[in-house]
Amino acid sequence: MKIGIIGAGNIGGNLTRRLTALGHDVAVANSRGPETLEELAEETGATAVRAEDAAEGAEIVVVTVPLKAVPHLPAGLLDGAAEDVAVIDTGNYYPKQRDGRIAEIEDDGLTESRWTERHLGHPVIKAFNGTYAQDILDRPRPAGDPERIALPVAGDDRTAKAKVLALIDELGFDTVDAGGIDDSWRQQPDTPVYGLRADTQGVERALAEASPERPESFRY
Repeated sequence: MKIGIIGAGNIGGNLTRRLTALGHDVAVANSRGPETLEELAEETGATAVRAEDAAEGAEIVVVTVPLKAVPHLPAGLLDGAAEDVAVIDTGNYYPKQRDGRIAEIEDDGLTESRWTERHLGHPVIKAFNGTYAQDILDRPRPAGDPERIALPVAGDDRTAKAKVLALIDELGFDTVDAGGIDDSWRQQPDTPVYGLRADTQGVERALAEASPERPESFRY
């Protein structure tokens, strides 16, 4: 499968490593240009590209950049992607630590991923936002393994969500359908499921225990 990854930080870099190892055709980009990704490309066999080219022909595109950077992604980012492309959003809103105040999230109550998809002009599937990057390398387990952990996945597009669920299963993790994007507050920072290493039942319980009120530490 052709996969584009926009953002080569901890999550993007480790997804590049795992997905190339699984045989996928991965194009990876960051904000500094492909020449800064030569080492990652050499290590993994991925193709380092400009951000505006990362989605070209891709069936899945992973957007894994700071929330404040989303409005500055290239216009028409997904124009060259496959017609049924699934877009994974791994982002989190850290207003005090990184992103500054985003009024639509703070005042209008948009979930982080709803805000992101409005900027991208395309539906997104929220996944990996509460996953420790190192776990992507260290914690894959075969289906049925008692130590296999589950990841929550939220999104409105059933076809795209099914594609993402299958990819996460291939990566070695179980999944829990966390509802639509308007429900994705259940997996935002400082919720019970955020950073949780648990099986499907544990993740389901944590999602059910979440409060829709954004904690003070994650408000500007």
